[in-house]
Amino acid sequence: MGKVLIVDDDPQLRQSFEKLLTEEGHTVQTAANGESGLAMVRESPPDLVVMDVRLPGIDGLEAARAMRKVDPKLPIIIMTAYGTTETAIEATKEGAFDYVLKPFNIPDILALVKDALEAGRLMHSRVELDIVPDKPSTDAIIGRSKPMQEIYKAIGRVASTDATVLIRGDSGTGKELVARAIYQHSKRAQRPFLVINCVAIPETLLESELFGYERGAFTGAVSRRLGKIQQANGGTIFLDEIGDMPLSIQAKILRLLQEKSIERLGGREPIPVDVRIIAATNRDLEAAIAEGSFREDLYYRLKVVTLWLPPLRERSEDIDLLTEYFLKRLTSEVKMDNPGITPEAKTLLRGYTWPGNVRELANTLQKALIFSRGTPLAAEDLTQVMAEGSEIKSVDEESVTGALRQLFRQKLAKSHGEGLFDSMMDDTASILISEALNLTGGNRSRAAKLLGLSRPTLQAKIEKYQLKIETSVTS
Repeated sequence: MGKVLIVDDDPQLRQSFEKLLTEEGHTVQTAANGESGLAMVRESPPDLVVMDVRLPGIDGLEAARAMRKVDPKLPIIIMTAYGTTETAIEATKEGAFDYVLKPFNIPDILALVKDALEAGRLMHSRVELDIVPDKPSTDAIIGRSKPMQEIYKAIGRVASTDATVLIRGDSGTGKELVARAIYQHSKRAQRPFLVINCVAIPETLLESELFGYERGAFTGAVSRRLGKIQQANGGTIFLDEIGDMPLSIQAKILRLLQEKSIERLGGREPIPVDVRIIAATNRDLEAAIAEGSFREDLYYRLKVVTLWLPPLRERSEDIDLLTEYFLKRLTSEVKMDNPGITPEAKTLLRGYTWPGNVRELANTLQKALIFSRGTPLAAEDLTQVMAEGSEIKSVDEESVTGALRQLFRQKLAKSHGEGLFDSMMDDTASILISEALNLTGGNRSRAAKLLGLSRPTLQAKIEKYQLKIETSVTS
């Protein structure tokens, strides 16, 4: 929820807007002219301004210009009943988040308000780098391991340039935080930063969301709409999960990178734009190129600079620091005392592989805190949470099943019928038992219970597969 300022000389519209947004949980202020609105921004900056173009005294565009001098990152939605191309161009030049025509559809304007508030939050909420755990910042990149030190150096080197950046790494490693850190340390830090998740938005909507559309471009396009790329003009746009972007839209992103221009849906004239592209993916782009689902020319345009974020299992020395940070932050958010954590529990966390990475660690600790009794989190508390499937939810089961099928086909194609079934079953069992032991910190009794085996059967399989166990609690 946010603090929204409505600037319009129509008292009925102000009243309707105030009622609508208040019911949505927002705090609303209103002003009847540009001068009053500007004074409110100077006195107590809102999170968002929704302002008419035609106002008594200074007009909306002039007021927007002055407001952005007070706060360059303030999202401003310009509205008018008199839509012209010139007004749209001027509104965009003044850094308006969007430009809408009256009358507007209520669900559409509520969605736009939500998007603008989120964009403002991301621009204003600073990502802290390597902070001390005592400072429970909401957005922070934590880690002092060698891989993370290299990431900090890379952020510093690339931030001051306008180079396109491709951030790669597993899900949950913090790719969006790194993108925001690059933006906040760049020369575009006072201009917009907008995020597009290429997976979350349906393919049919993604193109119009990125590039906008002209009136009549498709059924329901009753007025011109700016796309995110044009909204971010002068700033930075973060394309998350770009590896899942449809090929047809990849071609348009390639044109943007090559020609610095876009075309709206239904439009014929190229529109020059100045945006920096930061993209991220957890996909194997090289494999996607080979199978024809990702353009090779776009790949090379994106990877001017590539940052690889290490998975948590490759920087286990940071887990204690992350654990301390999350416990302080999570307990601070819900205003509860920090119960701390036992040494055995810390050892358990360090020994686990964390397929969901930092996000999974945070979720695990949050769940354990919910059910804690005020005593330090013990290994048993964490084992129970982890056994409930928190790590499984972070894995794309469909993708894993597909990968296993492909592996099995390859094995069958090369098989001469010499014990393939038993060999594959042994390999699978070995991995499953290893993960159960990692999850329980080496506790054979709890691992046997998770697997549905007797302890003697588990011990026999440990010896059969010659598994190495790091025991952190009594077995």
